[in-house]
Amino acid sequence: MADTTRESMEYDVVIVGAGPAGLAAAIRLKQINADLSVVVLEKGSEVGAHILSGAVLDTAGLDALLPEWRTMGAPVKTEVARDNFYVLGPAGQIRIPNWPMPPLMNNHGKYIVSMANVCRWMAEHAEALGVEIFPGMAASALVYGTDGAVSGVVAGEFGKNADGSLGDAYEPGMELLGKYVFLSEGVRGSLAKEVMSRFDLSQGHCPQKFGLGMKEIWEIDPAKHRLGTVTHTMGWPLGKNAGGGSFIYHAENNQVFIGFVVHLNYKNPYLHPYMEFQRFKHHPMVANLLEGGKRVAYGARAISEGGWQSIPKVVFPGGALLGCSAGLVNVPRIKGNHNAMLSGIAAANAAAAAIGAGRAGDELTAYEADLRSGPVAKDLKRVRNVKPLWSKLGMWSSLVLGGFDMWVANLTGWNPLGTLKHRKSDAQSTGKAAAFTPIDYPKPDGKLSFDRLTNVAFSFTNHEESQPCHLQLKDASVPITVNLPQYAEPAQRYCPAGVYEVLEGENGPRFQINFQNCVHCKTCDIKDPSQNINWTTPQGGDGPNYPNM
Repeated sequence: MADTTRESMEYDVVIVGAGPAGLAAAIRLKQINADLSVVVLEKGSEVGAHILSGAVLDTAGLDALLPEWRTMGAPVKTEVARDNFYVLGPAGQIRIPNWPMPPLMNNHGKYIVSMANVCRWMAEHAEALGVEIFPGMAASALVYGTDGAVSGVVAGEFGKNADGSLGDAYEPGMELLGKYVFLSEGVRGSLAKEVMSRFDLSQGHCPQKFGLGMKEIWEIDPAKHRLGTVTHTMGWPLGKNAGGGSFIYHAENNQVFIGFVVHLNYKNPYLHPYMEFQRFKHHPMVANLLEGGKRVAYGARAISEGGWQSIPKVVFPGGALLGCSAGLVNVPRIKGNHNAMLSGIAAANAAAAAIGAGRAGDELTAYEADLRSGPVAKDLKRVRNVKPLWSKLGMWSSLVLGGFDMWVANLTGWNPLGTLKHRKSDAQSTGKAAAFTPIDYPKPDGKLSFDRLTNVAFSFTNHEESQPCHLQLKDASVPITVNLPQYAEPAQRYCPAGVYEVLEGENGPRFQINFQNCVHCKTCDIKDPSQNINWTTPQGGDGPNYPNM
C-alpha cells in the first residue's frame, strides 16, 4: 500500500479557489506586504476552467483593487450600450421601460465580460506580484490544529481506485498550512460546507437560497449582432411553476452569452430546469436571434440567492469565507463578481493586519465587521426583500413591492418592508409528486435546442473514470425507496448534465450516477429533497474546461 504520509508547506495565507474573490485577496495581500507568502489552489485544470458567470460586470471591485485596470490590458472592453428588460408570453413580449427601475438596476457603465478570462488576467497579475498559483490542485480536506482551528488544507491527492482504496500510482497530496485559510470555492463548496457545520456559522441567519444558472455561448449572424446590448427577461416559459429568468448579452466576436436561471425553491418535482432553458430558446424573439448561428459552449452552476439575510458568519478560527462561499450575489442586479472582489480585499486587509500584529489562527473579526458595514453591505441591504417577496407572492408582486422597497432604500438607505425572512431551504421546498402533474416538454430539435448529453460535450468535461465517485450518497437506498415513490426522483431532472438516472432492471429500478458528466454545478447537493447527496471534489483538474465562460 502506498505511503500516506504527507509533506507540508507553510504560507502566511492559503487561498482555496482562483475565482474573483480568491484572486482579489491574493493580489491585495501582496499589495499590502510583498513579503507575505500567499498560495492559491485551483481545482480546475487551469485558472478559469471552472469559472462560469453571465456576466455583466460592475467594476467597483476592480476599481478598488487595481484602479489602473483600463490601461493594464484587462479583458473588460465591451461597455453596455443598450439595456432591455422584457416580460415574455408564449408568443410575444412586453418591454418594461427602464425609468421606473431604481438606479441600482441600471447596467449602463457596466461591461459584458467573460469572467473566466477576467480571472485568467487577474491570475497573471497575482503571479507577477509573487503569488503562487497551483491549478489542478483540488483542496479535498481541511487540516485542523490541536486547538481546533483550521490550519490548512490537503491538496493534490491523486490515484485512488474506484472503491476508494489506494492505487499503485497513489499520490497522497500535500498539507498546505497557513496562518489563515480563505475559502473562495464558489457556491456550496465542500470545505465551506464543512466549516459552516463545524462552527455553526449559519446560526441566527436565514437558510441560503439558490438558483440554477445555465449558459450557452452562440456565434450568431453578424447582421443580428448588437455589440453591448443587454437583455433580461422574466415570465414564459416558467410561469407559475418556478421563479427565474434569462439573460442575453451581445459580447465581442459576434457572440452572444445566453443564459437561463431557475430559482431552486420550486415545488413541482417534475420541473426540468434544463428543458425550460431549451424551450425558452424557441420563443420567437430568441429564436429569431439565434437562427443561422451555432452554439459553441455550454455550462451550468448554482447561484447563491439568499442575499443579506442568508450571509452566514464569515469568519471562523483560522480562516474566512469569501465571495460566493459567503453568498454575496445581488439577485435583482444579477451581479456578484464585484462583491466577490470586495470581500477578497476586505479579508486580505484583515489578515495582513493580523499577521503584522503577530496573530495567527484566530477569527478575523475586522473582516466580518467590514462585510457587515462596508460596500458589500450597502449593495445587498438595499435589495434584501426582493427574493423573499418573489418566493412568497410571485413575480408581479415582487416587481411592484420589491421595486418600491428598493426605491426607498436607494433614496434613504431605509427599507420600509424591514427584513423579510427566508423560511425553508430549497430542498425543503420540494413538493410530493402526487400533488403535481408531469410536464410534457418538447423534444429538442438539434438546431436551437439540444439534449443534455450533447450539450455537456460543449462543456469539455472530463473525469478520470477509475477514481471514486465524487457524488456521495449518505444512504444508497434512499433514491429508490424514498425519492422515487415520494418525489418521482427529481435528480433525473434537476441535474443540468444528466448525471443521475433511474434505470429499470430485472430486479426493479436502480439509481445510476454518471459522475463523468458532472459540471460541478452542485445543484444535487442543494435540491435533493432528502439531502442525501454530498458533492465533494474529484481529483484535481477534472471537471469542465470552460474556454471563455
